[in-house]
Amino acid sequence: MSAAPEAWSVERCEVVLSEVEEPSILLSLQAVQGEFGHVPEKAVPLVARACNASRADVFGVLTFYRDLRQAPPPLQQVRVCMGEACQAVGARSLREDVRLLAGDTCEVTDVFCLGNCALGPSAVVDGRLLGRATAAVVARAVANGS
Repeated sequence: MSAAPEAWSVERCEVVLSEVEEPSILLSLQAVQGEFGHVPEKAVPLVARACNASRADVFGVLTFYRDLRQAPPPLQQVRVCMGEACQAVGARSLREDVRLLAGDTCEVTDVFCLGNCALGPSAVVDGRLLGRATAAVVARAVANGS
């Protein structure tokens, strides 16, 4: 996993936003999330001001992109490929088994394709790609911190 996110502060958020080279709503939100681990509600007006946009525009982008989060992330993230090749070799059951094993310790989400079709089903645990994934393989990766 990456380094722990910084504690939220308006001042730190303004510094982060000032460092975005080409201010756009998406890039600014990504920068805020990169710094704090999520985009706090209090950051929305700061992003709006930095991008000369409305709060509604910022909120629209924030809620449209699945990778942007408004709450701190769980300790670990597991993404299971739901592309056709992975589904053909058991991705759906893998996803359900992982959800049962992980409980509240992980966020399990679907992704369309991880580009690892020859080694399906595939999953990503905290950024680490796993091929021929089973629930046991994923559980081991989660237990080892990926």
